[in-house]
This record gives sequence, structure tokens and C-alpha cells, in this order.
Amino acid sequence: MRKLSLNARMALDAEDLGGEVFVVLFEVTHPDLEEGPIRLSTDNADLISEDPDVYGTRSTWRGADPASDPYLWIVASALLPSDQEDAPAAAQVVLENLDIEMTRLLRSFRTPATVNIAVVLAQTPDVIEAEYLGLELLSADITETEIQLSLSRDEIELEPFPAGRMTRDRFPGLHL
Repeated sequence: MRKLSLNARMALDAEDLGGEVFVVLFEVTHPDLEEGPIRLSTDNADLISEDPDVYGTRSTWRGADPASDPYLWIVASALLPSDQEDAPAAAQVVLENLDIEMTRLLRSFRTPATVNIAVVLAQTPDVIEAEYLGLELLSADITETEIQLSLSRDEIELEPFPAGRMTRDRFPGLHL
């Protein structure tokens, strides 16, 4: 069961959201990114800079400095990972293909990038309602109008089992 803040529960229970908007924050990391992680947001509440106007979300999630490391607004839709116990966490993100640099960046990676996702309320961007860490970018299907990213984590079934043998040397308390 996922724990939600009181504000999120009240927003979900209300007939109308009353101004409460859920925002998805993305943090993309990769060793080849020289300027640090890429921070993206599905909300355009804050004016980050003028000339040109850049909007986004200011949050302290994952150690970001709200003044210098904002989450930049992107036109996106997201299918968040499910909570099913028998399936790996998988997500899909569809970005509007607005800039050729987005395509160049995605095609420059030789190894999978790591993507962290958080769901917050626009009113309280520092309170995490749901968090999905350590997802790997599996594929990027690029068309003229959109980029569909597929993300997943390693399946728990791939964990080595058994981890070790239950012998007297390793577990002396079992053989008293």
C-alpha cells in the first residue's frame, strides 16, 4: 500500500481537484552527461528564466537546488509503474518532439541512462507522493512528433537464489 500525504488524499477524494495538480518529476542521469543530471517536470507553474521564457518546477527532490537546478517543463504524458508484486516496475513516457537536440541526446547514449521518477503535488513539490528510483531507459521510439521512452527496472526474479547454503559454518545458530 502506498502512503499519500493528507493533501493528496483530500485531492483524490474531492469531487473536483480544487486547484491541486499532480506533477511528475524526472531525473535522468548518465555518465556521459557532462553538466549533471537532466531534470524535467510536467508542470509549468514557475517562471525559471526570461528571454526566452522557460517554465518548470522548483523542488528539492534528490538534492536539487531549487534556485540553480529547477525541473524544466516538458510537454509529456506518463504511464507510471504499477504496484503489482509479480511484475517489474515499468513506465512509459511520451514527450513531444519539440527540439532536434532531444533526439541527438537520446541517440548519443551507448549504455542505458538511469531515470528516477517522483509524483508530487504542484502546491507542495518537496513532498513526494510516489517515487520510482533506478529505472533504466530501455528504448526510445522517435517520430516526427513524439518520443516514446520505455523504462524498467531489473526483474526481481533475476536475483541469484539461493544466496548461500545453510551450513554450520555460515549459520551456526541453526544447528544448536
